[in-house]
Amino acid sequence: MKNLLNLLKNKFFIAGMAFIVWMLFFDRNDLASQYEYRTRVQKLEEEKEFYTSEITKADTELKELTTNIQSLEKFARERYYMKRENEDVYVVMDDKLAKQ
Repeated sequence: MKNLLNLLKNKFFIAGMAFIVWMLFFDRNDLASQYEYRTRVQKLEEEKEFYTSEITKADTELKELTTNIQSLEKFARERYYMKRENEDVYVVMDDKLAKQ
């Protein structure tokens, strides 16, 4: 018991404990901030993975469009409603989608 009392009176022990408490709770990089930073990094890594996969899809689509004339024609017809001469294009829309 006397050793514990002497330990609590030791100025180095008190300074060390104050430093640990300060670093865990009051510092700019405390535990809560570290947890928030870690979750933010994980979210950003997931977004990076998503956008990387989207870029690779877009690159393959671009390569296909520049090399294959049939896929270019299909893309133009589907996305931009382009047509050939003497051809009619009809756009059929669902009633639920038209109201929005």
